[in-house]
Amino acid sequence: MSSSALAPAAPWIDRRDDLATWLAPVGAAAVVGLDTEFMRRNTFYPQLALLQLAHEGRYALIDPLAFPFGDALRPTFAEQPVVTVMHSAGEDLEAMAPYLPDGPHTLFDTQIAAAFVGMGLGISYRALVAELVGAELDKGETRSDWLQRPLTESQKLYATLDVVHLHPVHAILSERLAERGRAAWHAEDCARMKRRASQREGDPQPQRGFKPAAEWAADRQALLRRVLRWREKTARALDKPRSWLLEDAHALELVGKIPSSTSQLEELTRGTRSLRGPQREELYELLHRPVEPEEIEATAPVVGHPVGDAKRAINDMRSAVDTLATQLDLPPGLLCSRKTMEEYVMTGGQWPEALEGWRREVLFERLSALLPG
Repeated sequence: MSSSALAPAAPWIDRRDDLATWLAPVGAAAVVGLDTEFMRRNTFYPQLALLQLAHEGRYALIDPLAFPFGDALRPTFAEQPVVTVMHSAGEDLEAMAPYLPDGPHTLFDTQIAAAFVGMGLGISYRALVAELVGAELDKGETRSDWLQRPLTESQKLYATLDVVHLHPVHAILSERLAERGRAAWHAEDCARMKRRASQREGDPQPQRGFKPAAEWAADRQALLRRVLRWREKTARALDKPRSWLLEDAHALELVGKIPSSTSQLEELTRGTRSLRGPQREELYELLHRPVEPEEIEATAPVVGHPVGDAKRAINDMRSAVDTLATQLDLPPGLLCSRKTMEEYVMTGGQWPEALEGWRREVLFERLSALLPG
């Protein structure tokens, strides 16, 4: 049955005083459903276009474009132990970072919870609501322009329905997590998601994602890291996509064969939309500055494609993870991705940060025993 006809009214809030009034009844022990609509057009950061809230049968659509949002959310969501229920919250948390820099106090992500209770990895909100609540959500406005004003009635309905079912979904999943003894694991993964979304400087070792550099000398890998970290910092400062400053292929090309002049650098990066004169000069200086020993020491080696004993060890680990996942009734990808196994093996047994916490407890003995001798 379609839930569109059953959608309750949600006031449109475009004044800070009205938002404060709506939030006033939300106490420390409250459970609040939250969703966002955002746009990512030609910017580094997602632009928050709409905030949807649900609390004890009340709903609201908040217009963050209409008034100075500032710290309006922090007293409710960050400074008291409100449980904030969201679905696949990663990008939503990023969009809200200017207003909740460290995320909500307590996050309950329904997509993560669903994975812990045997509903598969990465289930959509629409499928989750259909399975648990029996309601069919209309996704016709998925690709809407959420920055336009006024929003259409169809957009408002779609946005409201995205939070209407969060409370019953939360209640069902909370009960199932408790039955399986997985509540603590779920809370840990939600906290990890919050930390990841609140990172201010991006990945400290971005070169690890560039396998073509695996055979490069250590100083070249360190230089690649320097350039990529500069790209990240500059893209954030300019609020422009990384590729507008420097595409991945350009980064590899420039570090692999350093241009001998600024004119050559300009020629190699022609058409890059945000690499203007000042940024180009910065990049040229970065490329030509000598790599210090401290930089090399601080650079994690880029790992290549596994072969031989390493490949066999990864395949054995994959089998071990699959077996354990079946025993725990969890998706194998929730336990450990193949990428993480490769990182573990190719770094000589350095335990990955992604496997800390509850994953270390269940995986360390199994995986460490399979490292190549």
